[in-house]
Amino acid sequence: MKKELILMTMTAFAATSVSAQALHYPKAEKDGTVDEYFGVKVADPYRWLENDTSKQTTAWVEAENKVTNAYLQKIPFREKLLKRMTELVNYEKISAPRKRHGKWYFYKNNGLQNQSVLYVKDNLNGEARVFLDPNTLSTDGTVALKDVSFSNNGKYAAYAISRSGSDWQEFFVIDLKTGQLTEDHIEWAKFSDAAWQGDGFYYSAYDAPVKGKEFSNVNEGHKIYYHKIGTPQSEDVLFYQNPAYPKRFYFCSVNEEETMMFLYEAGAGAGNNLFVRDLRKPQSQLIQMTTDMDCQYSPIYNDGDRIYLFTNYKAPKGRIMTADIHHPGIESWQELIPEQQHVLSGAEIINRQLVLTYQQDASDHAYLYDLNGQLKHEVHLPSVGSVGFTGDEKEPECFYTFTSFTVPGTVYQYDMDKDQSTVYASPKVKFRLDDYTSEQVFFQSKDGTRIPMFLTYKKGMKRNGKNPVFLYGYGGFNISLGPGFSAVRISFLEKGGIYAQVSLRGGGEYGEEWHQAGTKMQKQNVFDDFIGAAEWLISQKYTCSDKLAIVGGSNGGLLVGACMTQRPELFGVAIPEVGVMDMLRYHKFTIGWNWASDYGTSDDSKEMFEYLRAYSPLHNLKPGTAYPATLVTTADHDDRVVPAHSFKFAATLQECQKGNKPVLIRIDTKAGHGGGKPLAKILEEQADIYGFILYNMK
Repeated sequence: MKKELILMTMTAFAATSVSAQALHYPKAEKDGTVDEYFGVKVADPYRWLENDTSKQTTAWVEAENKVTNAYLQKIPFREKLLKRMTELVNYEKISAPRKRHGKWYFYKNNGLQNQSVLYVKDNLNGEARVFLDPNTLSTDGTVALKDVSFSNNGKYAAYAISRSGSDWQEFFVIDLKTGQLTEDHIEWAKFSDAAWQGDGFYYSAYDAPVKGKEFSNVNEGHKIYYHKIGTPQSEDVLFYQNPAYPKRFYFCSVNEEETMMFLYEAGAGAGNNLFVRDLRKPQSQLIQMTTDMDCQYSPIYNDGDRIYLFTNYKAPKGRIMTADIHHPGIESWQELIPEQQHVLSGAEIINRQLVLTYQQDASDHAYLYDLNGQLKHEVHLPSVGSVGFTGDEKEPECFYTFTSFTVPGTVYQYDMDKDQSTVYASPKVKFRLDDYTSEQVFFQSKDGTRIPMFLTYKKGMKRNGKNPVFLYGYGGFNISLGPGFSAVRISFLEKGGIYAQVSLRGGGEYGEEWHQAGTKMQKQNVFDDFIGAAEWLISQKYTCSDKLAIVGGSNGGLLVGACMTQRPELFGVAIPEVGVMDMLRYHKFTIGWNWASDYGTSDDSKEMFEYLRAYSPLHNLKPGTAYPATLVTTADHDDRVVPAHSFKFAATLQECQKGNKPVLIRIDTKAGHGGGKPLAKILEEQADIYGFILYNMK
């Protein structure tokens, strides 16, 4: 009862506290920088904040964090919120097991471990022992395990780590016979797995960056190397590079039998090019299979000379095709499973059967096919939610992990012949899942397009126009937002909050056409969809503007920034997380050039420049405007969306803000874009975000 009373008084306290707290923001000097685009001059007075390693920027960051930390520490219920979130997260989490060379590997987190631990068993019912514990690789959990790849001969395992959330990777190698680390160590790899062939592996890397600019300079010249076990990285053989296109990604994979290699070229469209090499012929060369980088081409299996592929080529919702390695050009491919009504979002070969996952209104449905493309049956999932299958191409065991907004990740063992699912590992949470419910609603966007949205809340919620709402979206890069569970979200739902997740155009929920409808000079559709969701929630009496918070990360941070500048009166709180805020210069940092297929760039044409400037969050802040209470978040090691975006946006927003609603920036240290973040940092950040939201809802 006492705990519930504390939670209930949070929002009531906020109304009297926000206006009473005066904020004095650090002064940000202006350097007078002006750029010219197609004859149009555009001021960029905080250009100096792009230099993230300068003393001036460091001093500004320290001053901003001091103001932000002081504000967050004065939120009276912040520590109680953190304590409750910690209680909610503290339950055992287990992944589906995967078989490699006769042993079973799986990840487990005891509850509050910063990083999940990789375990191994000799058989499914055997005793588990630790194979690799990333928590021992750093004292604060900021070293994360990115990938583990086992050699096909069963002798080695290569694992990749990242430090402090950066996209840079390092590879190490374990001798599976002794369990000991070898001397092998690879640095400056990025966006790469280890593709094994014999006693070595291929990996993708860049040249070592300029010291001090590791997290901001443009990444160019992605190369593929072959590393022989027992040799130093300096002796690695350069296998592939393409100097003609330095701003593209190149990586490869090798099948388990080591008879075929696939090389992927990406970064110049919404898809990739695909090359194949017959490894059975010692002097064979790579053969290009495709030439359209706006489509996706993904090999999923080979049976002798026959290659099974997923593609959306001439099929916006995806299909399965086959190719012969002797005639690999796409004009010779054969359709195996045609495009369906719903989007094909996943394809696996398990026990020599095709497991296909389709999205229907952003929820997963799974089906089993034989290798000749004949439908066997639908996989009966527990309820509406998201699913991921795990299994070996030729082994009978099959597992899937199922989750929804009200069901934490649960692992099922699946009998493919009988279509029977048995719970293999179910989380034992310390709260009542049955107290919460989820529904899907639909509304019309500005142009009449039907948009789906999931709502999750505590049973018994009243539509009285006063419920706190956490409205989340992404809307880009063909990425779908399906049902998923978050334990920290429960702390918000417990006190009458509603979690709203909207499936915006630009995502992949309805295929490539849905994606394209939110790109380049149609990007405004995404913002209109999100604004439409907010207006619908208000019109249907779920909430009101003062109790409506909008949240999004990365491309979703851009979403929040654009919507709060276009409709500042519509939202009470805005949380743009690690967002792309400067749409005129985003392509000039790290891998920003890779986003041009979705955004276009200010260099493309005058029309594209003008379109980008019209919605760029940084360039649409207006002095004397009352913006929502805003907490910008970023991190010092974010080399995906560099912190300069958030720095310049926050400095400008603080300058423009009218009234007493706070404008703060939270700059994390030893953290990046979000991947691999230790649990302790996640909890601190989420307590700050939810605390800020509740504190600023009138």
